[in-house]
Amino acid sequence: MSSVLSALGEGSIKLQQACLSWRESFELAGAGLVDSNRTTSEYTQEMIQAFEELGPYMVIAPGIALAHGRPSASVLETGLSLVTLSTPIEFGSQSNDPVSLVIGLAATDHDSHIDLMAALSQLLMDEEKVTILLNATKEAEVRAYLS
Repeated sequence: MSSVLSALGEGSIKLQQACLSWRESFELAGAGLVDSNRTTSEYTQEMIQAFEELGPYMVIAPGIALAHGRPSASVLETGLSLVTLSTPIEFGSQSNDPVSLVIGLAATDHDSHIDLMAALSQLLMDEEKVTILLNATKEAEVRAYLS
């Protein structure tokens, strides 16, 4: 999990956020990537556009969305953001809605994030760990848990 922690730069964790739509949650995930100097604000729009074009396949598991776009010049460094939602929202995924956890992913190329994705998938497959993340109220709690 330390690779997940190192991918979550300062400012990338936003907890118990109130969102009314998937778009707002993507904007928060994008803001976390921008705030941690992983991307420019253009990448947030690229994530939104990808969801608009491809649909809710980004809802990767019950209650969990992985907001991402293609590697581009808007990605400064591979990294993650983490957003928990105070009230779950519908993304349009019949099998995995509603979403309570949105992970933002930015990758500089098609290969450099493979190990990070493996570590992230291990974390997200553990329901107890996801519950701990969803109930966290302070960034320090999340960082301590992932260290």
